[in-house]
Amino acid sequence: MDERILDTTNGGGDDHKAEVLLRPQGFDEYIGQSRVVENISLMVESAKIREQAMDHALLSGPPGLGKTSLAMIISKALSTNLHVVSGPALEKKGDLASLLTNLQPHDEEILYSAMEDFKLDIVLGEGPAARTMQIDIHPFTLIGATTRSGLLSNPLRDRFIAHLHFDFYQASELENIVSNNAQKLSIQVDEKARLAIAQCSRGTPRIANRILRRVRDFALVYKAPVVTTEIVEKALELMDIDPEGLDRMDRRILTVMHEYYNGGPVGIDALCATLSEDRSTVEDVYEPYLLKEGYIIRTPRGRELSEKSRQHLGVTYNHRSAKPDLDI
Repeated sequence: MDERILDTTNGGGDDHKAEVLLRPQGFDEYIGQSRVVENISLMVESAKIREQAMDHALLSGPPGLGKTSLAMIISKALSTNLHVVSGPALEKKGDLASLLTNLQPHDEEILYSAMEDFKLDIVLGEGPAARTMQIDIHPFTLIGATTRSGLLSNPLRDRFIAHLHFDFYQASELENIVSNNAQKLSIQVDEKARLAIAQCSRGTPRIANRILRRVRDFALVYKAPVVTTEIVEKALELMDIDPEGLDRMDRRILTVMHEYYNGGPVGIDALCATLSEDRSTVEDVYEPYLLKEGYIIRTPRGRELSEKSRQHLGVTYNHRSAKPDLDI
């Protein structure tokens, strides 16, 4: 998959370090997701009063909306250590045992594995000689951060006291985020320019921050003391992002559906084959925004272009597609 500014996954290296610098440092600095923050704040205060570990919480929603940032704020508010672990990185039970037995009292834990009763059962030996040993571990808070809560088993979901879902951000919220982070980057962005960045950020703070950093680079190179809409438009053009927030790959998907399938319906497997992209990439990275904004419609017969897409592409046609694929 080509690198894209609009990719919502967490980048590595310098990109990840830059994102960390722009993250909110406390509940008062966290913009958006008011219902989620209100619930978490209450849980944090309760844990302080009880002088016990905070109850486990499951944070779900599309990538880039601030789940990890909120987990970091929770850890800071409780004055605890934060251990960030990806579920797939835990290949065997021994990996989990090593991790959990090294936790200090009330340490926070982000991972996809569940713990219950603060005890860990480990099987020693094999065959008839095998025996089970139970290890007590320090109380900890498990914060599950996932983009697909439906893939978690029911027993795992039931162990979380709070299930909190993150929604896409409004343009006004993203504008406030851009304003705050522009100060952190020591640049001036006028109001219209902030709104322009917000409107093409696909409702996602991570994307807004990436665009802001690229706009910052553009302004520095061209020695612009204040970022204006003209500068934002030039930067977006250079990044191949249109005013609606669609990039080259988004437009390619729409164009392929139009040119190869007469606007649909088309099955996802056929579409992915034509795009030379794997199904999970299309479904998890590209399609969510196109569906949310109404560019693509999912029907029992497959994906179809909406009237909004046709207007965006500037095309009209009669529906005459061949027998549609049914692998939706």
